[in-house]
Amino acid sequence: MNISLMLASAALAMAFAGAAQAGTSEREKVEVLYETTLNLIQLLVEQGVIKQEVADEMIRKAEAKAKASQQQAQEKNGPPETGEPKKGEVRVTYVPEHVKREIRDQLRSEVVSQAKQERWGDVNTVPEWLSRFKMEGDIRLREQLDFYADGNAPAANFQAIGQQIDNTTEDGNRERVRMRLGINANVTKGVDLGLRLTTGNVNGAGVTGDLVGIGSPVSTLQTFGTYNSKFSFVLDQVFLKLAPWNALTVSAGRFPNPFFVGTVGNIYTGPLPKGPHTIPTAGVVHTDLIWDVDLNFEGLAVNLNPWMKEDRVIKPFFNAGIFPLQQVNQSETVKAKDKWFYGAQAGFEWAPTDTDTTVRVGAAYYDYRNISGIRNPNFGDTLYDQSAPLFRQKGNSLFNIDNDGNPTTNLWALAADYKIANLTVVADYARFRPIHIIGALDFARNVGYDEGKILARTGQNIKPEVNAYQARLTVGYPVISERNQWQVMGFYRRSERDSMLDAFTDSNYLLGGTNHKGYTLQALYGVAHNTWLGVRYMSYDNISGLPLGIDTVNFDLNARF
Repeated sequence: MNISLMLASAALAMAFAGAAQAGTSEREKVEVLYETTLNLIQLLVEQGVIKQEVADEMIRKAEAKAKASQQQAQEKNGPPETGEPKKGEVRVTYVPEHVKREIRDQLRSEVVSQAKQERWGDVNTVPEWLSRFKMEGDIRLREQLDFYADGNAPAANFQAIGQQIDNTTEDGNRERVRMRLGINANVTKGVDLGLRLTTGNVNGAGVTGDLVGIGSPVSTLQTFGTYNSKFSFVLDQVFLKLAPWNALTVSAGRFPNPFFVGTVGNIYTGPLPKGPHTIPTAGVVHTDLIWDVDLNFEGLAVNLNPWMKEDRVIKPFFNAGIFPLQQVNQSETVKAKDKWFYGAQAGFEWAPTDTDTTVRVGAAYYDYRNISGIRNPNFGDTLYDQSAPLFRQKGNSLFNIDNDGNPTTNLWALAADYKIANLTVVADYARFRPIHIIGALDFARNVGYDEGKILARTGQNIKPEVNAYQARLTVGYPVISERNQWQVMGFYRRSERDSMLDAFTDSNYLLGGTNHKGYTLQALYGVAHNTWLGVRYMSYDNISGLPLGIDTVNFDLNARF
């Protein structure tokens, strides 16, 4: 039933009240008016225009106002006549005009208010709870070409020292896909939920030995060519983000990297006070010296960014977190300890007035606990098997902690401790906007490397290779979101053997890990709204140890919603 028609009917019914004061059938008119009003209100309830409790409240208020008006009339005109009415006489309770007007206005106000609140007539109406959800996602189709240098050592030689390399000579190509689907939900003010599903195999090669493989934490790519078998879809993120104040956020669960890592563009990790962000903005690239861009963190993180929204030249920020890496159930036969990772970072954003320049600086310290291996003390012991990492790529110094004398059951663990000091600087020059010129420098050093402890732990005298750096230049649109937008980027990086934990580094350069040097060139071009093409060329070689060189070319088609 049309809302305006109902209101017109209600107004017409109210108009009958004036006619109920004269005429030969006044009693019948009053009764008709009464029944008509009640039926009209009941019809509004049946049509779902108003709720039953609202109708009851309207009738109650109308009766109360009528009674009050009658009392006022009695006080003004004296007590009502007593006795039975004479033949042909009709006595009608007088309803003042202002009371009728108030009832009419109240009915209109309540009906219109409920119509606005419940969005009557809106064909796109969705339940209120559904409006608090936001869905986003992206897909990337990739053609990957890998070219191996002629002088590479055989893969068996790498495997003999624990390095996880199964091919060093055969060039190849792979067709791969990555699909991510994120759900962001506002639970209530200051409480947000993030959830992301992605492609990826949970059961993959982790470490050699008896430990069960856990898949890769740094890649969500799925490779075609499995005889049309179905792909896996896994839970990649699930977290709560609390923002009790604008300057403070607390994230708990499995969430994106909470540290500022030099992201270019208008979205960057760290100082993000508002709701969850499950899918990175198109075109945004991290200075991925220490962390792979697909890596998520498990645990608890705090981001403090006072004055981030104020008009200040210098805006400081602070990030910290604690993250479990491997839980170990200790017993009489298991003596390894839980592995943990602690991180803290302080920095600032500097935006001088009238310079079109923004500089972001972050200094961080990442401390890994109980990360190095412990050799089993007696022949056949397995007490410290779980001191070996659950996942690693390649590059870090290793030693065998299994002492059963069988070389086919070697269990490789990390030889060094890892306490990483990291400095990141990003400068964004926007004088030619929308074109930006962005430079980034990233330096890391493993200050926890101790030759004496490594010698006692492994029996090997391993010389330190503990520094890493990366220099990047990006020109173009910082975020690719529309047709004909473009971006070109190039950088040089050097990552020594034990400069950082190889498990969490980018999986592309020399196909993952540390102990490499080389360069990357990349170009992106927008072909439609939130759709872009990308090509990337990477050329890297081992720094020390056995010779290994790999060149890789990626052709990507990306789309985001």
